[in-house]
Amino acid sequence: MDRDQTETGTVDRDEVARFSRLASQWWNPQGPMAALHKFNPVRLAYVRDRAAAHFGRDPKRLDSLAGLRILDIGCGGGILSEPLARLGASVTGVDPSEGNIAVASRHAEQSGLVIDYRAATAETLAEAGALFDLVLAMEVIEHVSDVGRFVDLIASLTKPGGVVFIATLNRTAKSFALAIVGAEYILRWLPRGTHQWDKFVTPNELANALEHSGLNIAGETGVSYNLFADRWQLAADMDVNYMVVAEKAA
Repeated sequence: MDRDQTETGTVDRDEVARFSRLASQWWNPQGPMAALHKFNPVRLAYVRDRAAAHFGRDPKRLDSLAGLRILDIGCGGGILSEPLARLGASVTGVDPSEGNIAVASRHAEQSGLVIDYRAATAETLAEAGALFDLVLAMEVIEHVSDVGRFVDLIASLTKPGGVVFIATLNRTAKSFALAIVGAEYILRWLPRGTHQWDKFVTPNELANALEHSGLNIAGETGVSYNLFADRWQLAADMDVNYMVVAEKAA
């Protein structure tokens, strides 16, 4: 990847460097990405179910996403790209970190999956005129340098009639207490410095950016951790983690 690609547009170089240092640990469920591994089932189910409903598919089918082109922006080591590919989708995963892409490519090959991984940015794909049925930015938008421009890029990469999924963190006192102090300093679910609270995005800010880009919100949900069940689940509370699905007019 050309060095300039990580220094322009919406990419934050410090964020890229931070996650690049963790590249070798992406697939260790007890490592620094343990929290993301636990979070993965609920976000995968949300994407599958909402995409199936939008495109008239049966979410219970093992190939429920067959024939759909999916872009996973900020794919990291591929822990979401892989299960989407197993559901039949044609998946392209992009990440500005060459280390992350190397790990993702190697793991996909070992798993017998064909995924188009690229050490690239959303800007690169947009300039090439790429279009996808589904565009995912899961746990990414709170790490970019310009939220509005990033959402515009997402919209430009989405086919007419396509769907966008965004998962992020709300900027509230509660999210500071739980996602920063609790998750990074007390429970140590995440490495310290993983998140910067001032870069969290409120639902209203995200809604405004989506509207400006021509995308229409079709659904939103909070995601909370069930301590007793030891799993993440959909919830009405959007004070900390939340997900949004938006549609592009056909």
